[in-house]
Amino acid sequence: MATTAATAFEEALQEARERTLALVAPLSAAEMACVQHPLMSPLDWDLGHIAAYEDLWLVHRHGGEELLRGDLADLYDAFETPRAARGEIPFLRGQDVLDYIAAVRERSLQVLDRVGPGDGTLFEMVIRHEAQHNETMRQTLFLGGMPGGAPDADAAPPAEAREGWIEIPAGRSPMGAPAAGFAFDNERPRHDVDVPAFCIARHPVTNATWMRFVEGGGYERREWWSSEGWSWKEEYDITHPEGWTADGPPDAPQRPVMHVSWFEADAFARSHGVRLPTEAEWEKAATWTQDRLQDAGVVWEWTSSSFSGYPGFVAHPYREYSEVFFGDRYRVLRGASWATCARVRSHTFRNWDLPLRRQIFAGVRLAKDVT
Repeated sequence: MATTAATAFEEALQEARERTLALVAPLSAAEMACVQHPLMSPLDWDLGHIAAYEDLWLVHRHGGEELLRGDLADLYDAFETPRAARGEIPFLRGQDVLDYIAAVRERSLQVLDRVGPGDGTLFEMVIRHEAQHNETMRQTLFLGGMPGGAPDADAAPPAEAREGWIEIPAGRSPMGAPAAGFAFDNERPRHDVDVPAFCIARHPVTNATWMRFVEGGGYERREWWSSEGWSWKEEYDITHPEGWTADGPPDAPQRPVMHVSWFEADAFARSHGVRLPTEAEWEKAATWTQDRLQDAGVVWEWTSSSFSGYPGFVAHPYREYSEVFFGDRYRVLRGASWATCARVRSHTFRNWDLPLRRQIFAGVRLAKDVT
């Protein structure tokens, strides 16, 4: 008889799969198989990767069985086949990839019934992996101008004042996920950090405020940009956030601005004489009980922090999830976006990307020192 935990994992796996298939249901075979944008994988590759990852961890590693399609292991390994090459490789397409993803799921459920979920870590990891790829797939849909790549038009927040600051006093603050429960390796170990007093914006920056930045020469004033950011802006002729037109944003003025790079976020902050929050500041503010951040989770929020391991970091269950990205190249984003599955949302979750990337559903929340 299935245990309560096994039943819960089976239901979660099914919910994740329903979301995945609903995303691609309106698309044609050609839309699924082609490269919609140089930054993104073909959507059929994403489906195959989701299945291969599940087969590796749940059926092979947890269940002790051979891979269903060992010949596809390298093809669907994100490190063996970088995004730039994925459009040229013989990945499964159309009904073939749908059959593969369904067959792997049947094997996973058989393993779950036969040996149970263990401590649940691998099942939780696989469920969240599919959920995270749902958001990545939505990025592809956005860049390809297809349904599912933008929030519903009627989901805009009310037209109210989107300004104001929250002052957070100095003091030690816990950072990272607790030892109990599921968390990704880069969220641990939990540790205390000294955080000086600071102020953080009550709301993320809106489209209307960003439009004033554009109209005020924000993309022309060299003094507001870092050297690297200015070089990137000039090389790619960046004049507004990704998805905007000459007339401005495609959605409501009061909605948080979205699809801005770290370079743009940093320049915007400089133009206002403030800065981006550090990771530690963001996490302390997100858990501050006296005065809550507003609109958290609508857009990912860039921080000033580079992506690195916490003191005592241990890679788990594989090095390639986090550790290979540590260093000054990547900047951390916190919170979540409208496209983030509820199961993934957490005050301790750490997202990261290169400072020039704009496909992510990223916005800006400002911070400043207490004077």
